[in-house]
Parts: sequence; C-alpha cells; structure tokens
Amino acid sequence: MNPDSSVKCKIREFVLDYARAKGTTEVSDEESLLKANIIDSLGVFRMIAFLEETFPITIEDTDMVPENFQSIVSVESLVNGKMGVAPESVPCGQPPVVAA
Repeated sequence: MNPDSSVKCKIREFVLDYARAKGTTEVSDEESLLKANIIDSLGVFRMIAFLEETFPITIEDTDMVPENFQSIVSVESLVNGKMGVAPESVPCGQPPVVAA
C-alpha cells in the first residue's frame, strides 16, 4: 500500500486542509482538534462526510461522540475499527518497511 494513501495520512490531509482556512498549518497526530479549535462543529460534520466518502464505512449516530474526533489518532482508530483493520505505524510519506 502506498503510505500516502493510509488512513492516517488521508485524515491528516483533510484536517490540514480544513485547518489552513483557520490559519493553522501544522497539527500533531495527538493534538486535540476540538479543544484547539482546529475542527469546529461544522468541521466534524464535514469530516464525517469525508470519512464516509473516502472509506467503506458508515458513521452511526452512536459514533458521533467527541472522543472519536479528539485527534487524528482517535479518528484513525474509529475508521480502522469500523473497517476491522489494524492501524498502520508507517509515517505519512515514508515507504513501508517490508519484512524479509
């Protein structure tokens, strides 16, 4: 898999695109998106639409809790859990390490 197409990379790209409109150019994977006002309530709804369009998942009403949208890592965990896959540990833009 191309690391630039990983779940975390796609989520980070969405968050950074949304944050740039607010003047934010960097966001760490663990940074609180809601507390730091990187993503607001409208942003959460846009993120949900993005996630459902980008990944083969449906975000249920019961998934719409702040804990699932606190950080890039928590959103990645939600998506991976919905898809039933383990998270990738490859940083965005880095080639995956292939076991010999």
